[in-house]
Amino acid sequence: MLVDFKELPGSSRIWIYPSNRNFTQEEQEELKVRLSSFLEEWTAHGKSLKAAFEIKYNRFIVIGLDQEVASASGCSIDASVRFIQELQRIYEVDLLDKMNVTFRQGQYFAHKDLKEFKQLVKSKSVSAKTIVFNNLVNTKEEYEEYWEVPMTESWHSRFL
Repeated sequence: MLVDFKELPGSSRIWIYPSNRNFTQEEQEELKVRLSSFLEEWTAHGKSLKAAFEIKYNRFIVIGLDQEVASASGCSIDASVRFIQELQRIYEVDLLDKMNVTFRQGQYFAHKDLKEFKQLVKSKSVSAKTIVFNNLVNTKEEYEEYWEVPMTESWHSRFL
């Protein structure tokens, strides 16, 4: 069952899929249709899942699941991963590589592999104040509070 993202409680499970590039306006409209369709039909052991999504900054797909209604099972999580893999293929983007770092400086976003990001830190091209996206947050509450933070407030700080 698809709901508005704002309706999800803070305890909802969150999955964040950062794209290695911005989605065009046209792609975002298509993504909204595809995501709505998938989440409307998403189930776990035959039970409808109360889920929502948002596309942030034209490049992050965020899916939320209200686990108080029903939790995702192994099969439903597998289905969501297959769906994300299909989006990768359709839009020729990378959404699943957890060894990449997305950060921003002002209004500009960058998406680098971890090795390159470490080099940027070493060369002081990014600093402790650089805004990074912690895509490892687990709940909507964490997403709202700790997803977009200065590097010093994230696991990225170990590179300083």
